[in-house]
Order: sequence, then structure tokens, then C-alpha cells
Amino acid sequence: MKNVLILSGSPRKGNSDALCHAFAEGAREAGHKVTLIRLAEKKIGYCTGCGLCSFQGKPCPIQDDARGIQEAMLDADVIVMASPVYFYSICAQMKTLIDRSCPYYERMGGKAFGFIMTSADDDPACMERTLEDFRGYLACLDAPRELFALRAAGLTHTDEAKASPFLAQARELGRALK
Repeated sequence: MKNVLILSGSPRKGNSDALCHAFAEGAREAGHKVTLIRLAEKKIGYCTGCGLCSFQGKPCPIQDDARGIQEAMLDADVIVMASPVYFYSICAQMKTLIDRSCPYYERMGGKAFGFIMTSADDDPACMERTLEDFRGYLACLDAPRELFALRAAGLTHTDEAKASPFLAQARELGRALK
């Protein structure tokens, strides 16, 4: 059994969120413990670059929900990060969490990651820059493993994922976790 953490970065309950829920269902069916966190429902302040965490080894002085999410990330075996594609990049909610990872990223070694991306553009290639943003984060970690990158293209309206083949793909990716 794996401890799976899903971080849904979408600012609204739409396509990315639906795919996160489908993945969670599949992972639970496979016997894994699953926690899903919607970043938009959390208070996560911007990193100020003060250096207390990275240069002085002290806790981040910002008192918000990031610390609890960071602890969940450290406890997880598998972390799934989901984001809608905004201007060929990850959404602000996800980027803010990544930027706040300075206090703990050196302890994230050996974890497995999956990525869920949604876009209105029909061409999955539009998500390559978004995927590179996620991979840039992984490049800072010690020996991460990328499990999958689901590119759900052509989802223009809020609930389109629910009637798309991407929903079944997300559920199957959850079921396939080993």
C-alpha cells in the first residue's frame, strides 16, 4: 500500500479537479491510502526569499497552510500534481506551493511523481512547457521518479472532463500504481 497525495492546483472545481478525483478513485480501488488537497482552498502565501529556511535552517516565518501540505508531501510515497495550463505554464496556486518548498525539498528524495495537466487547446503538445515546469521542480530533488504525465487536451468548458476519455485514463493510472 502506498501513501498517495494528490495536489489539485486548479483555482476552480473543473476539469483538473475531476481528473484528480478519478485518479483518487482508481488508487483507492488498488488499495492505496489517498489524500487529495485542493490548493485553492488553502491559504498559501508567496515565498519572500528571506532565506531563513534555506540559509539558516529555520522554519519558514510565514504562518499558513503550506506547512501542513509540506508535511503531507514528506509523508507521501507518491505525489500527483495537477494543474490547468495557463499561458503554457502551471497555475499560480501550484507555482506558489512549489516556491514555498525551500524548507523541505532536500528531504523529498526518492519520491514518485505523476502529473495531470488540462488545457483548452486541442493539441497535447501545448502542455510540454507546463510539463517542463513540473520537471524543473523534480530536477531540484534527489532521485525523484516520474510515473506519468496525463495531457488532457481540448477541455474548454468546466465539466468537459467528466464526459471525456481522460476520466477513464486518470482512473486507470490510479489503479495501476504499484
